[in-house]
Amino acid sequence: MQRFEGQVAVITGGAQGIGLGIAHRLGREGASLALLDRDQPKLESAVASLQGACAGVEGFTVDVTDDNAVNGAVEQVLKRFGRIDVLVTAAGIVGVTDTPTHGIETANFDAVLGVNLRGMFFCIRAVLPSMLAADYGRIVNIASITGKDGNEGMMPYTVSKAGVIGMTMVVGREYAHTGITCNAIAPALIQTAMTTEGLDEEHFKRLTARIPMGRTGTIDEVSAVAAFAASRECSFTTGFTFDASGGRAVY
Repeated sequence: MQRFEGQVAVITGGAQGIGLGIAHRLGREGASLALLDRDQPKLESAVASLQGACAGVEGFTVDVTDDNAVNGAVEQVLKRFGRIDVLVTAAGIVGVTDTPTHGIETANFDAVLGVNLRGMFFCIRAVLPSMLAADYGRIVNIASITGKDGNEGMMPYTVSKAGVIGMTMVVGREYAHTGITCNAIAPALIQTAMTTEGLDEEHFKRLTARIPMGRTGTIDEVSAVAAFAASRECSFTTGFTFDASGGRAVY
């Protein structure tokens, strides 16, 4: 399928993990890609891995917590590609884990919400004017199943992902009368560097045990859901959160 032929997709957190996996999926289906990430070496490696595997690709070193930097990057994307059809907000951090609420430091709380929630807001706000001008757009936010049912010891992360789901609802409804849709994906534990490096072994096992399928998900499985949500086919669904949870949440 070439569902994204002639389209341009901006993907935050595109240098690795779920973001890079989605980039490969959309690229195989014809999209030109603009990857935004603050890790320049990994970003350069990601761009190199996509060369020749998509219609075009360029990386932009951006910290999504800096609204001026985000606005500047979106302007550069528009100058380079002329349009933005899809935004995938995959940039995210876990923060400190296995810590009860009374032990959470303010700096950790602010850092997690800064990337996972404020950064997402900055990116959505930056692309909406061009999408409105085109009467078309697809916004796909990477949330988490913990945003629905919570993970003890991960209060900042849980709060940030619940906020992502709420933001998705609002944006979806506000622009439902336009050609723009905004949906989210709530994965359970996915095998990525962020989860394997951010969680200790016991915590990893506890989260996996909550998944009825008895295993972690894969980046390819999340990317398949994202590709639908980012496509023209997803035309009558907005403000919704798709699960990719192996049965952990069924609502």
